[in-house]
Amino acid sequence: MLTCVFVLTACGSKEAVSEFQKTKESAARSRAGQVVDFTVLLVTTNNVDEMLENYNNMELGDLFMSTFMQYSGDASFQCEGKAVNGALTSFREGIDAMGSITEFGTPTSVVDDDTIVVTVPVKGEKGNGSVELIFTNDIYQQMTSCTLNLEQTKGQLMTRAALNTLLGMGTVFVVLILISFIISAFNLIPKIQASFAPKKAEIPSVPEPAPTAPVVEEEDLSDDMELVAVIAAAIAAYEGTTVEGFQVRSIKRANTKNWKSAKN
Repeated sequence: MLTCVFVLTACGSKEAVSEFQKTKESAARSRAGQVVDFTVLLVTTNNVDEMLENYNNMELGDLFMSTFMQYSGDASFQCEGKAVNGALTSFREGIDAMGSITEFGTPTSVVDDDTIVVTVPVKGEKGNGSVELIFTNDIYQQMTSCTLNLEQTKGQLMTRAALNTLLGMGTVFVVLILISFIISAFNLIPKIQASFAPKKAEIPSVPEPAPTAPVVEEEDLSDDMELVAVIAAAIAAYEGTTVEGFQVRSIKRANTKNWKSAKN
């Protein structure tokens, strides 16, 4: 058990930093301070937007290294073009927000795997910030990143969080209201289609024909001539006239009930 405790204690001990590593970190901190000074000067005396528009990353890197060598006398300085692009962009936005930089703090360094991360505190007229520079952990110490970050108070962070929340919730409510309007507009689609549809031609109404009087057809009595003659003679004898005084046109069966009542 004691052996295990000693082994674990040995594994948790911090690895000793070599003198060569200390020398590289010191050189990186010194170079970082010069890079920050030069970048501030470059941003405040030149049109950064024009530089970013007219030069690509490779050209920005070459321009930055050549002018930095003239400024600091360091001919061994190397940097990537994307690092220069990020530095110009972040310094332009940072200086606009925090005002002119009035003071530079003491650089600190941390070794992270194969890189050396150097942090340089800065103070501005309206706020504070820090510049983070990343160099390769070798004899060349090429700069791969340079960014100016603004320090924000808790009140500023809470304000930004509240604004982000309101923006998100407001966007959701606006979209929901828009969807409700679209759904309610579906009822108007049939009316709009009906207004654009061609109107059907109206069919003129035809007046109904006037009712005609029923035509009384005379009954054909040619087959009942004998019966007609007998009936005509009986009527003539009853009336006391001759047969020529009237003419039988039709013969209809009488209601038998009337005859029965007459017999009774």
